[in-house]
Amino acid sequence: MEDRKLLMIVNPKAGRSKSRGPLFDAAAALSEAGYLLSLHMTTAPGDATETARARGGDYDAVVAVGGDGTLNEVISGLMCLEERPPLGYLPQGSTNDFAASLHISGKPEEAAAAIAKGETRRLDIGRWNERRFVYVASFGAFTRSSYAAPQSTKNALGHFAYILEGMMDLDSLRPYRVRLTADGEVLDGEYLFGAVCNSTSIGGLMKLEPEQVVLDDGKFELLLIPNPKSPADLQNLIFALMNQEYESQWLVLRHVSSLHLETEEELPWSLDGEYAASEPVVEIKNCRQALEMLL
Repeated sequence: MEDRKLLMIVNPKAGRSKSRGPLFDAAAALSEAGYLLSLHMTTAPGDATETARARGGDYDAVVAVGGDGTLNEVISGLMCLEERPPLGYLPQGSTNDFAASLHISGKPEEAAAAIAKGETRRLDIGRWNERRFVYVASFGAFTRSSYAAPQSTKNALGHFAYILEGMMDLDSLRPYRVRLTADGEVLDGEYLFGAVCNSTSIGGLMKLEPEQVVLDDGKFELLLIPNPKSPADLQNLIFALMNQEYESQWLVLRHVSSLHLETEEELPWSLDGEYAASEPVVEIKNCRQALEMLL
C-alpha cells in the first residue's frame, strides 16, 4: 500500500520552553503508522494559513503543531479548499482551550498515537465576517489579554499569564454599547464582555460545564456580562462568575447558531486569542460540522 502523505505545520515559537524530544517521538509514531511526513516550520503570522491553503490539498492529512492561534491559522487555510484533508492537532501552546474540550493530550506522543488511529469526528467552527474561528470570538473585558500577553510570558506562566494581563486591564474596564440579534432575539444594552464559543473553557479564565457544550450541534454558546447598575449588582455578578453560575439573572447565556452585532464604538475582538480589529457590523455564523478532525 502506498504511504499516506501528512503535512505537519509547526509553530516553533509556541511552547518554546518545552522539550522538543516528544515532538520527535510524535513524528516517529506517525511515520510508523504509515504516513510519509513533510514538515513546515512557520516563520511569520499568516504563514500557517498560507501553507495550509497552498499545500494542504496535496496531502492525506494535515497536523497543526502549536497553540490555539496556530490551529486557527491552519483551519483558516484549509477552509479555502474545496476538498479538505482531515486535521490533527498536537497542542503546544500555553492554554490550549480547544484541545482541553476535545480531551486531546498535551503530550505530543499521546496525541500523535490518537491521530495515527485514523478516527475522525466532524466539528463546528465559526465564521466572523470573512474570518474563521475555531472555538471563541470575544470582545470586551479580558479580550485584550488573550493576544497581548507576550509569548515568552505565556510559555513560562501559561494560564496565569492571561490572569496577569487581565488584571492590568481592570483600570480600563468599561461597558460597550451593542445591539445583538441572536437567532432572532434582540439583546440591546451595555456589556462588559461577550463571547461566542464552542468550548468548555474561554481564555483559560471561564469554564462551562461539559454537558452545556456540544461541539457538533450547529450551536454556539453566547455568554454576555451586562454592565452592573449598582454596587450590589456588581457583587452579584462577581459571585455568579466565581461560582460559574452562568444561568443566573446577572449573566446572559444562550445557545445560538448565528449572531448579528452592531455598535458605534471601537470594539476590538479576539478570535481564538488572535486580534481582530473593530467592525461596526459583525456577522457570526456556525458552520456546522465543517471541520473533520483526527481524534
